[in-house]
Amino acid sequence: MFKRILIANRGEIACRIIKTARKMGIATVAVYSEADRDALHVEMADEAVPIGPPPAAESYLLIDRIIAACRATGAEAVHPGYGFLSEREAFARALADAGLVFIGPNPVAIAAMGDKIESKKAAARANVSTVPGFLGVIEDERHAVKIADEIGYPVMIKASAGGGGKGMRIAASAGEVAEGFARARSEAKSSFGDDRVFIEKFIVDPRHIEIQVLGDKHGNVIYLGERECSIQRRNQKVIEEAPSPLIDEITRRRMGEQAVALAKAVGYDSAGTVEFVAGQDKSFYFLEMNTRLQVEHPVTELVTGIDLVEQMIRVAAGEKLAMTQKDVALTGWAVESRVYAEDPFRNFLPSIGRLVKYRPPAERSAGGITVRNDTGVTEGGEISLFYDPMIAKLVTHAPSRAAAIAAQSEALDAFYIDGIRHNIPFLSALMQHARWREGRLATGFIAEEYPDGFAPVKPDGELALRIAAVAAAIDHVLGERKRRISGQMNGRVVVRERRRAVWLDRHEVALDVARVDDGIAVAFAGADGKLGPATVLRSSWKPGEPVWFGSIGAHGLTVQVRPIANGFRLSHQGVEVPVYVFTESEAQAARLMPAKAANDSGKKVLCPMPGLVVSIAVSEGQEVKAGETLAVVEAMKMENVLRADRDGTVKSIHARPGATLAVDAVILEFA
Repeated sequence: MFKRILIANRGEIACRIIKTARKMGIATVAVYSEADRDALHVEMADEAVPIGPPPAAESYLLIDRIIAACRATGAEAVHPGYGFLSEREAFARALADAGLVFIGPNPVAIAAMGDKIESKKAAARANVSTVPGFLGVIEDERHAVKIADEIGYPVMIKASAGGGGKGMRIAASAGEVAEGFARARSEAKSSFGDDRVFIEKFIVDPRHIEIQVLGDKHGNVIYLGERECSIQRRNQKVIEEAPSPLIDEITRRRMGEQAVALAKAVGYDSAGTVEFVAGQDKSFYFLEMNTRLQVEHPVTELVTGIDLVEQMIRVAAGEKLAMTQKDVALTGWAVESRVYAEDPFRNFLPSIGRLVKYRPPAERSAGGITVRNDTGVTEGGEISLFYDPMIAKLVTHAPSRAAAIAAQSEALDAFYIDGIRHNIPFLSALMQHARWREGRLATGFIAEEYPDGFAPVKPDGELALRIAAVAAAIDHVLGERKRRISGQMNGRVVVRERRRAVWLDRHEVALDVARVDDGIAVAFAGADGKLGPATVLRSSWKPGEPVWFGSIGAHGLTVQVRPIANGFRLSHQGVEVPVYVFTESEAQAARLMPAKAANDSGKKVLCPMPGLVVSIAVSEGQEVKAGETLAVVEAMKMENVLRADRDGTVKSIHARPGATLAVDAVILEFA
């Protein structure tokens, strides 16, 4: 077994690998760019080596610097994680030439499967069903359009060396193919250093299901069940689960055996993933193979009990697999949510900045429920525009799918982040979505269920009453604290009014609140003003704590609390709402106050996120039509096209290509 390994990656996956290496008694070496000098993976490793400036092309993608770091520290092997150099045949060969072990598949397998075009050819030779498409070299946009016309719309344009949704576009017309081809090539070049793309038929209403395989250097290959990864946005996975609610035992075996046959055909000898596009009728087609550890590997680990990172290390060291196919059993259900630094209320645009507060839910495994948080950040750390926006992967495991979803919902409610925008409100809302809970999934789920984007969930019904009750309890605790402040003037005894008007933004809930023994009793008033039966809330919450943990009646409840002027903002199950607790007289005055209207940016085009201006497509004085491209802004390896929302004439341009802009910076103005 290795004594020291180097991790050629950053963020949560580097931290994840360090944890397993530490468990195995293996020393670890981290590498870092200037932007990651104070990153968590640098702190966790036994040793750390700087390798260059922030851009990945000048640091994490430089093979010679990784090898130099190995030589300087005595590392015997390299784990690449995912992304960066993880699927580069040249990297595996360079390590071998330097006398170092690559903790991943052999270069021949990477060449056969790591390249998406070559993998489809290999699958076809192995009689694996593949999606119709064109795997040759695409010369230009006109050639791309011709190919798409022959295949039939819609089509998918994908980067050959891609992954993580980068360099990928769906096109439903010749015009969309032309633009998507250019954007996909540009993203592929900047993300992977390889601008080759291919085109294939896009299966309507598909599901994304993948099989985890594991092979050793002695010819043994097994499969570890499937993962459902159909909840995607912009072709990037958001929520994953294992097993899939679609797949039965017969289909699982067919997919697994096909994945194993393909892996054996190319001599695969590590952890890898064979991805399939599946129809709602359980038909499936080979999509691609990822010759690396997947982002979503924790759900497989939790349902199988197998540490995939440990297996990769053992296989790389020459050990045989310790289990056979009959030893693999799936137990319970696991759900993973990817927590991203992005603003769900602004079309999921990237958000960067400092993590003023970062308080993930406590990791635990008790009562049949496991909560696991794979992360690469700490409170006070910075989310950079140079890398992927993922903050953490929150994973829950339980005996059933419903229980795993319930545990995930509760854990998301307890996940407190401040300083940047994040997608937790969206993830929390998804956990309550009826279609998700029923398992009626497809890769178009998010686009279909949120066609106009994600808006804040409006509290109503029982949800509104729960939030109002917690607000009243919090306000009552704050009032009790004020009464205990020393040095107050003597006078008549303060009698606390019991009736309250709780405003959830502008929605008013009338109730009665009072202290009873170890809890706070809340009774809601009906339309006639009469009080209903009281419900007791119990919590050990103290003023200043970011999360209210407690119960309302017999039901547990977790609510995030953020102070605002004259009230607080509460977050629960996708709701994020300003809350004000008034006495009746205060409520009378508040009702007379006008509602504040949002500012209109008028004729200015603002930068929707912090990012780099890739190009400006118009000039001053130019007339443009609604829908025309105005500019392209890049952040976190994704290019975002800004289009005109109305006809007009460009009056002035305030930004130039290459400029780094803050959110809401003015890019151009219309006359």
